[in-house]
Amino acid sequence: MPKQHWLMKSEANVFSIDDLKSSPDGTAHWDGVRNYKARNYMRDEMKVRDVVLFYHSNIDPSVVGTATVVRESYPDHTAWNKRGKYYDPKSPKDNPRWFMVDVKFTSKLPRPLPLAELRGIPELEGMVLLKKGMRLSVQPVTADEYSVLVALAKKRPR
Repeated sequence: MPKQHWLMKSEANVFSIDDLKSSPDGTAHWDGVRNYKARNYMRDEMKVRDVVLFYHSNIDPSVVGTATVVRESYPDHTAWNKRGKYYDPKSPKDNPRWFMVDVKFTSKLPRPLPLAELRGIPELEGMVLLKKGMRLSVQPVTADEYSVLVALAKKRPR
């Protein structure tokens, strides 16, 4: 099965590409996803060796780096921490509602790719990220879109 491509959003002030890079072995679990569609992508479709575009979502929304899925989905333990931000009393340990994957830092892009710039790239017209109202924190990216983005990061802004 060919590897798939994904875009995963994180608020830079919560968990940035630099935080992933400085994690032990450059690897961290992607926890706290509380949207069913995003969860389903992680739980049902993400596989080891899939490629991830790392996206900073709140301050200067931009694609900033790449990562690789290194562990397939497993229960998100943050749902069981009663004092935690992602606690969900409706997610019992014997039938978890929420899942996460582990990702490993691959690279920082030569330059960030701001959302505003991406909107002007004809080859990205159908990209999930650019659809009106799209807020999913985990979303698929086509191989062609991935290639366009990586090549674009190597060029000067338009």
